[in-house]
Order: sequence, then C-alpha cells, then structure tokens
Amino acid sequence: MTRTAPNGPNGLYRDAWGVPHLRAGDPYELAFAQGRVTALDRAWQIEVERRRATGTSAAILGPDAVAWDRFARQARLADTAERCLRALDDDTARWVSAYVDGVNGGLPEGARRAPEFTASREGMAAALAPGRWEAWTPMAIWLSHHILFAHFPAKLWREAVADRLGPEAVAVFAADGPGSGGSNGWLIPADRTTTGAALIAGDPHRFIEDPGFYQQIRLACPEFDVVGLAVPGVPGIPHFGHAGSVAWAITNAMADCQDLYRERLRRGDGGVEALGPDGWRPCAAHVEIVEVAGEAPVEVEVVETGRGPVVMHAGPGPEVDQGGPAAGGPDHVRHVWEAVSLRYPPRVRHDLGFAALPALLRAKTVADVDRALDRWAEPVNVVLAADTCGGLLHRVAGVVPDRHPDNGLRTVPAWEPGHEWSGGYAPPPRRPVSGITVMANERGIAAPLGVEFAPRHRADRIRRLLDGSPRWSAGDMAAVHTDTLLPSAGPLLDLLAGLDGLDGLSPEAVRLRDRMSAWDRRMDAGSTGAAAYAEVRAEVVRRLAAHPALACLSGLDAEAPEVFRPWLALTPRVAYALESLLTTDVLPGLNVLPGLDREALAEQVRAALEDVAARDELTGVRWGDLHRLAPWRAVPSPVDNPASVDAGSVDNPGSVDAAAPVEAGLPGDHDCVLSTSSVPGVTHHCARGPAARYVWDLARRDGSLWIVPFGASGVPGDPHWRDQHPLWLRGALAPVITDWDLLTEERHDL
Repeated sequence: MTRTAPNGPNGLYRDAWGVPHLRAGDPYELAFAQGRVTALDRAWQIEVERRRATGTSAAILGPDAVAWDRFARQARLADTAERCLRALDDDTARWVSAYVDGVNGGLPEGARRAPEFTASREGMAAALAPGRWEAWTPMAIWLSHHILFAHFPAKLWREAVADRLGPEAVAVFAADGPGSGGSNGWLIPADRTTTGAALIAGDPHRFIEDPGFYQQIRLACPEFDVVGLAVPGVPGIPHFGHAGSVAWAITNAMADCQDLYRERLRRGDGGVEALGPDGWRPCAAHVEIVEVAGEAPVEVEVVETGRGPVVMHAGPGPEVDQGGPAAGGPDHVRHVWEAVSLRYPPRVRHDLGFAALPALLRAKTVADVDRALDRWAEPVNVVLAADTCGGLLHRVAGVVPDRHPDNGLRTVPAWEPGHEWSGGYAPPPRRPVSGITVMANERGIAAPLGVEFAPRHRADRIRRLLDGSPRWSAGDMAAVHTDTLLPSAGPLLDLLAGLDGLDGLSPEAVRLRDRMSAWDRRMDAGSTGAAAYAEVRAEVVRRLAAHPALACLSGLDAEAPEVFRPWLALTPRVAYALESLLTTDVLPGLNVLPGLDREALAEQVRAALEDVAARDELTGVRWGDLHRLAPWRAVPSPVDNPASVDAGSVDNPGSVDAAAPVEAGLPGDHDCVLSTSSVPGVTHHCARGPAARYVWDLARRDGSLWIVPFGASGVPGDPHWRDQHPLWLRGALAPVITDWDLLTEERHDL
C-alpha cells in the first residue's frame, strides 16, 4: 500500500481520521469501490456478519453462537435474501452486485491485514479464510441486523402477562424494553440557526460493537456526492446522509410489522403438517446442519407453515380432531405439538426496500428523498430531511401490513380465521414540519403503526433544551447529545422522600436518602449522587423482581429460545418498567398488581435503601466507576492486552495506544438524552448507547460534524482503529471534511 498526494480524479482518499472518500466514474464503479474499501477496513467484521446472516457463525465463534445460527436458519434469513434479490429491478441488482464484486475483490488483502483471520482459536485447526460473497449477501446481512427491530418477541411477554396477571397489567410493563433499538434525532429549521440554513442532528442507539456498527464514508461520482454513515456489508448510505443540497436522518419508528402465530403441527407420512383455518396442510420441512467449532455439529429442523417459518417449539399440543380415518387410516391419531411461526414482510413481499438505496444517493431535494423512501421497506423508520431550498420532511418510511389488531398484541391462533394478512399495507404517516421537530421513538407520528414506544423523556427533554435558545449552530449540538438529566428518577425519589425520618429509618439510611434528595438528577460520570441512586434503584428492581406479586412471570426466559430471552427475562422487564410500577396506584385503572400497592412499594423501597446503606460500599464511588462500557466483540481482539489497558477513569476517559480501552466510565443512562443503557438490577455496565453522533449542516457541508465509537478502521493496530474513541467518550465531535485537497490518496496493489 502506498500513499501519495491526490493526482487522479477517481480512487480512494482518506481524511485525517482515516475515513474513506471514494470517487468513481459512475454509480456501479463507486459501488465496487465501496465494497472493496469495506473489505479492506472491515474484513473480519463483515465475515462475522456474513456468517451470522447465513447461520454459520458457530463454525468460527463456537457454541455460544449456536442459538443465533439456529434462529437464522429457522427464520430463513438467507433464503429470504435470495428471494428479495431475484425480485429486484435490474438496475438495483446490478448496483448491489457491483458492491459484492468489490467485497470479493478486496477480501484477500483485507484478510491479510486482519489478525483475527490468523489468530488461533479453540476448535479451529488452521487459519480462517474469508468466505466468498453471493449477490444476495448484503441483503441477508441487512435482514440479520434488523429482523428483531420490530420487537416481535415482546408479544410472547405481553401474552404471558395478560394470561397470568390480566390484560390490564400489560400496560404497566409497556416501556422501551431491553431488546429494543432507539435513537434521537432533531431538525432545527433555518429561522432557528445561526447560519440561516437547517440543521439535522442526532444519535442512533444500538448495541455498541467493536468494530462499530456504522462506517463513516463518502461516495462521489458525476451523479452524486454523499457523505454519511454506511452499514459495513451493505451498499449505499441508508440511514444518515448529507448530499450537499439535502440531508436525511432516521430513528426507529417502533412500528409493529411482524406477527407470531401459535401453530399446531403433526407429522404425517408425507412430512410435517400444520393446522390452519382450512384444516391440516403440508409444511415445507427439512433438516440443516450447524457446524460448531470445538464441538459436534447440531441438527436444526427448518419448518415453514402457510403463515411463515417456525421459530419456536412450544411443547405438546392439546388433543384435537386429527381428521378421522382419512387422515391416516385406522391408526390415525398422531402426536401433535405446538410451535410459533413468524410472518414478516420481506418474506411475504420479497422486498427489503433496497431500491431506495441508490435513489437516496441520487437525491438533490427533500422531494427526491421523499420519493426514494416510498420504496423503503425494512425496518420501519421515522425520517427527518431538509434541503438548501427550504424543503423539510417528517414522515414514516417502511411497510406495515393491515391485519387484525390482536396480531400486534400477542401470538394469535393459526387455526382460527380472521388473523390472516389482508394483502394491504398501512399508509406511512407524515406531518408538515413546523418549527423544531424531534424524533426519539416516542408515541408520536408513528403511533398508529405500533404498540409499545419509548417513554417521552428523551423527546421532551430535547425539545426543552432546543427551546432554550433562539439560535443554534452545528457546534452547539454536542451539548444536546450529551445531556444527562434523568427525568424518570422522579417516582423513586418521591417514594424515598415520603419514607419516615429518623424514627423509621436507620441513621445510615437517612444519610443516604438525604444525599440522593440533594442530587441534581444528572447521570454525570463524576456524580456520587448518581451512583447512589443507581445502586438503590438496582436493589429496588431486584426486590420487585423477586416479589410474590410477580412470581408468575419468573422463568419465562428459560422456556424460550435464547435469542428471545432479553424480551422475557423478568428483572430487565422490571428495570425498564420501574417508573410505571412505582406509580401504578396513582394512575386510574392501573392498580392491577395485587400485593404491590403504594404501601407495599414503599416498604420495598425502604428495604432497598436500608440494604444499600448497610453495605456501606458507596463512599467516594462515582457513576462512571460503575457504569462502564462493555462493547460486543465476536472474539477478543488479537492485539488486546488487558494488563496494559487503561480502562479510563471519570477524569481521564481513556487512553489510545496499541490496545483499546476494554471498558471506560460513561455518563448517561437509559432515559437520558445521552442514552447509555445498562440493565438495572443485573449490571451497571453499558452495552447499548450512541453507535454514532452526527450534525448535518445545510449551510455548509464541511461545517457538519460526526463521531463513532472506536474509529474508522476495524483492523486492530491500525492508526485509525481507536483514534475517535476519546472524543466519543467525552461527547466531542470530529469535523466532516470534504475538500479533496485536504485528503490523502491511498493506493493498494491488487
């Protein structure tokens, strides 16, 4: 590899942060270049994603990956991607294929650069070679990333709550759950900015992955020039982009677009049959083998009914009419078992919305973005867009099927009529933009399309912050990104304040309560008050999860496939619904948890306070000492040396050298604008947070700002492997640089 000054119109250039800027003669050459640079910078990451999408990751990651591979096979992710590719228009198919050719062209060099391919791992006898990509692989990766984004496992939870506590109790737990994805986003129109042009800013909240989920990139050819955040393994810039004259951003709409059906299955002479509204019908069924590094292969039976693929087997079914002698002769009684099938739009429609991706790149105005998003399918998003001519856009994009309302609430019986999809789809809501507009997964524009949404705390707080100044600049946005006020702390603090004084509490508990009462409700990394609040909150969550009133919900996760367990585990559910649980007796119609009235809740809070005070473990402890980053890695980085890692402190968030901080103290919390999520009652460590931050300036694109955790490169030891991480940790942003004269050309010998 050699680096020189720019001397040609086309090629690969880098800015000071290692962000790739690609220039090519047409969109297809550019797609090839994007695929190739992704293979160079993220070879190991996209190899893992390719394997996860095809259900083959356990072959390199071992037994811990079997659960995901089983689900990927059962849900038919790769097969769905193949069907979606075959249904693509010729131009989009050519563009996607060009990207895949680029990946395949860059993988040999990318694998040589990535030490994960040569590192020894248990169960693998030789170095790993990257697999060849098929034309449908990007579509499978996209589907793999987003198949759980509509939260269909939550239907299993809601059904269990309704069955065991009554339908009214479901609302108590209706909160942004542990498996959901969220984001902040806001649009400031021209009359509220210092430049007289609109600003769009925000941060997508995902599980923090290492390497990061988003890839900063610039794609330029004679037809367009777009800078934004790509998804490694997927062409284009789908979620967050700035084309110079127009910019766009999204958040998860929290729409319900997937259904779960309770199935009754039996085995006949011809294979597996399922009971539908018209009786027993044959299913497609076959067995696949999941290879597992270090262990024996695992057989997975893949079954698909007329509703969709079976993703969960639920145990023996009831005795039902098997259809008489005609169904199998005199000895016609067959074993019946129950299962759960998944119906999701890409499987039904053979469309992932990939035709929107090249159309977005070509957009020059808000109207162009709007037309492109008419082709969007998966996942369902809320969109904000603005252009330099004053155009503004606020809409939902994606596919939500028309069907019975019960389908959105719970699993529905496959054998009963009325739960079929009508074949129609809900019109995407849109609103005119009037003033500052915020999107944060709350029950807003997308309300007709969903069931559960995030609490309004983030959205309301962002609006209040933005209303606090008459004019905003791009540089001001970091103060919004990093706001740590925790409005949802109120109910617990109110209960604490209502406890008896010295006559009812120990002196140690009184001191702890008084300390929390004086706390400013900001989850700052250096705050001892925030640490005290978090410890008491965690103890309250654990006590409520163990309370007899909720005992009937304990163990649901143990009965479900591992992939669904985050939605079914009781302690996380209590943690994220704590605000509702602590106020059920003061909300009309929600006093539905026998044994957990106001007096009982106060007693649980009292006991938690006393327990934390008695442990006397909080002297000098700050929130950042507890709330530490725990990113997901497929395997430990081959160059990590934990003994030499500076995990970072509250005052010095992290150092950057050959080894990245494994964990660093973070400000923020789940309901803060700075949404760095832990699971109270389980761990203070943070696994989900801002996977990127961005500010799109419509006055001047080079006035835009962005940042990602870790860095632009996914290659351990690369100079840009960790160089953005200190900025990300402290909430700072890096400049978007688009002046070709400020970039460095990079050449690779093929």
